[in-house]
Amino acid sequence: MSRKAWTTVAVAGAWALAVATGGFGNHAPAPAMRLRLELFVADLDASAAFYADVLGFEQLEAQANYQPIRAGSVEIGLGLRSGLSKTHYFNPELQTSRVGLGTEIVLEVEDVRATFERVQKSGKARILAPLFNRPWGATDFRIADPDGYYLRITSATPKES
Repeated sequence: MSRKAWTTVAVAGAWALAVATGGFGNHAPAPAMRLRLELFVADLDASAAFYADVLGFEQLEAQANYQPIRAGSVEIGLGLRSGLSKTHYFNPELQTSRVGLGTEIVLEVEDVRATFERVQKSGKARILAPLFNRPWGATDFRIADPDGYYLRITSATPKES
């Protein structure tokens, strides 16, 4: 076998080994993960009701100062802000500053127009941006929850032009 052929076989073998072992070098494949957000809120009952009534989240079994909610594969833990320990990372700033600063929570839904109508009909959401067709193909609207967390409700997949 020629030198070029051996090189090709060696490169192909290295590639196959890297793929089979999860990557190149010392990089192991990332473990499976789920995302759960935790939002610290002023009024647990009001926030849980907002997410249930306005966006259709299901309230799961509550604990003291904590209410998990779920819609599809999205899970949000609502924690009572006043229940945070004095040494918690977010104290004392969370008690006196605007919550969620620098975070946009994006919820992808199958029928964004029906969701927008549901939100409008509820009369419980502060609509920050109405339903709009974006240049990148998505349709979305933006609201704030009772604590001011910024939510973008968007179509699950951009529409074809």
